[in-house]
Amino acid sequence: MARPRSEDKRNAILNAAIETLAELGERASTSKIAKVAGVAEGTLFTYFSNKEELLNQLYLSLKAELRQVIMLNYPTQSDLQTQMFYIWQSYLDWSLDAPLKRKVMAQLSTSEQITEQSKQIGMQTFCDFTKTIQAHIDEGKLRDYPPLFIGSILGALAEVTLNFIAQDASQADLYRKSGFEAFWHAVSM
Repeated sequence: MARPRSEDKRNAILNAAIETLAELGERASTSKIAKVAGVAEGTLFTYFSNKEELLNQLYLSLKAELRQVIMLNYPTQSDLQTQMFYIWQSYLDWSLDAPLKRKVMAQLSTSEQITEQSKQIGMQTFCDFTKTIQAHIDEGKLRDYPPLFIGSILGALAEVTLNFIAQDASQADLYRKSGFEAFWHAVSM
């Protein structure tokens, strides 16, 4: 009789995949990931049928984690600028607290191994934000850009901000504020 799957082992494999992918990129092998996780390679395949499934599950796990971070104390009753600033700060905090996760999510976001289905599920993770952005576009508070384009502007300026913080952490507050101002001026009416 097969032993029940352990959530701890699954998480160990996902964490090892983050560490290994951050170091080696997509050329990281399942045997290397299993070794870092402290499990046999066969055990990895008990949880994930192949490397593609592992990468897709990791991608969705990272998206869900980021959404959870953003939703924690999300100021639903605040004005749009305050809400967007909260998303901005939450994304920067998560990225700075988990730089390997940030790096791996960026890699997986452009990976050919991530299926269209996973990309759609990943986008659905943030569909309430997309709807909120669209509502504010319709009200004339945001520029008439596609909501995903606005999200991409936020992401791109956040990456620039994070790179500047990495170069000079003593100016982190200035970069955070300036980066958000650049974003806000780009998308608000």
